[in-house]
Amino acid sequence: MVGIVMAIVLVVGTPLGVLLHNAAPGGLFERPALHAVLGWIISVGRSLPFLILMASIVPFTRFLTGTNIGIAAAVVPMSLAGIAFFTRIVENALRSVPPSIVRVARASGGSNLQIMRSAQFGEAVPAVLGGLTIQVIAMIEYSAIAGTIGAGGIGYVAVTYGYQRFDNTVMLATILILVATVAFVQVAGDRLVRWVTPQKRLQRA
Repeated sequence: MVGIVMAIVLVVGTPLGVLLHNAAPGGLFERPALHAVLGWIISVGRSLPFLILMASIVPFTRFLTGTNIGIAAAVVPMSLAGIAFFTRIVENALRSVPPSIVRVARASGGSNLQIMRSAQFGEAVPAVLGGLTIQVIAMIEYSAIAGTIGAGGIGYVAVTYGYQRFDNTVMLATILILVATVAFVQVAGDRLVRWVTPQKRLQRA
């Protein structure tokens, strides 16, 4: 479930973040109206707690998937919440790219697409990967919450077999599994960020 959601988040959230950054004042193609509308929509998506978002879009979820329970029903609100969050991560990562790099790319005759791909996103990769690590951890937490609507996974096990049956052993086991999973994702993400950071590559050389 988390893998499906993250695939959707990456495919949709990455170009949205690039678009949001470059449509802002000072971007490659300033579109104040588009930036304002898109920014407002993303802010609304980020401001709603996941449980409220999951409950508020039940009709939309049922329209897309034909059901409001199970994995398919959980993927819809998780994807919407993840896209809104990751779009801001990409936007903030692109903001950290020095403007001089973009100016040099423009002076070299690069097209907007080339500048976005090489100058902007190429320099922002470490920050994006760091944000992606946070995103994956958030989706793991959301998947546990989604277990309350029968989406399966560790959340479903904790609620059905631990909480409802008063089985403290199951509850403790699910907590340990979640902690270990999050720790593994964080360590893997940190190592990947260090690997792609230019300064670290120079030190290794």
